[in-house]
Amino acid sequence: MKIDAVDFFYLAMPEIEDIADGSQDALVVRVRAGDHVGWGECEAAPLVSIASWCCPPSHSVCRPLHESVIGQTIDSVSDIERIHRLVHTRSLDLLQADHTLSGIDMALWDLLGRRLKTPVYRLLGYKRAYPKIAYASLLFGDDPQTTLERGREVRARGFRAAKFGWGPFGHGTVEADAAQTHAAREGLGEEATLLIDAGTVWRNDVEAARARLPALEECNVTWLEEPFVTGAFQAYRELSRQSDRVGIASGEGCHNVELAVNMLENASLQFIQIDAGRIGGITAGKQVADEAARRGVTFVNHTFTTQLALSASLQPFAGLENHRLCEYPAAPTSLGRDLTTTRLTPNSAGELKLSNGPGLGVEPDLEVIRKYLRDIEISADGKVLYSTPSVYG
Repeated sequence: MKIDAVDFFYLAMPEIEDIADGSQDALVVRVRAGDHVGWGECEAAPLVSIASWCCPPSHSVCRPLHESVIGQTIDSVSDIERIHRLVHTRSLDLLQADHTLSGIDMALWDLLGRRLKTPVYRLLGYKRAYPKIAYASLLFGDDPQTTLERGREVRARGFRAAKFGWGPFGHGTVEADAAQTHAAREGLGEEATLLIDAGTVWRNDVEAARARLPALEECNVTWLEEPFVTGAFQAYRELSRQSDRVGIASGEGCHNVELAVNMLENASLQFIQIDAGRIGGITAGKQVADEAARRGVTFVNHTFTTQLALSASLQPFAGLENHRLCEYPAAPTSLGRDLTTTRLTPNSAGELKLSNGPGLGVEPDLEVIRKYLRDIEISADGKVLYSTPSVYG
């Protein structure tokens, strides 16, 4: 069976707000091989990712991804791994390659699972998928009162854990951030797991991050996420040494396995967060999950977009029993909420369980894709390199 087509669907809300909400647009990928179809999603700027698929070659190791994917055999897991090697060889200097490959990779796993009538996590070698504790992933409110109300809302919805991030946090005083943290804790209640995401706001300023630790400790915060940019190894190590009670988490910015392994090796993290839509898909995510488990670092998915991306992000660590937390977009846009006809929803215990259906176990809604689809054409010298495909083709 050979890959006949890879279709990209650039979806977006009618208006994109200047907030850290990744569910405002999406790049959905459909792979077709004979009568079989698989779906995936890239977590990156959609138009840039499409360009890496179809751009003219620059030189021998800066070639468009379509040259390494179209016409390739897809009969087994080893074929997916082989396609990865081809892309990394031929598109070495195309820096968007891993982001674009991520969505293609997900779709290949989905296609193979559907064809073999088995869930992706079993194709990865796991015998079962353990339930995860879904943490509601939220933005901080503009003020502590709004944060407090958001915490109460997700507690009322049955979440046992929640993460607050971005917004004003880190942009004002230490006291202002302490007020936000205490509001989040009050809203959630004392028993829930509270996580804080700084959104790389301090870049590599250890002292700024350290100044927030007392309030985080008072509120029994489990982790401080992304105080610094990905790759700021020394800053992460220093903060981790000074933080006895608050774990340090990072990794969503890793765009390849090598960077993630370097974070595991050099950043002294307690939690490594991997976005399958950025790092190279499920294939790359599983490699990092294996390495994290070997090193005693807790693997956590990162996702803030759609249910399609959510299911894909859970597959790499589905069979790791002691890696319990998973990110769950709790307030996505209508695009993020409605993209799939099947949805993963936390149960009454606040746990999320993967579907045992074939592939990723979720089904995109073609009408929703059509509703949010942007009509795009990329051309060079009068030649059309890409145009929006038919949703029903």
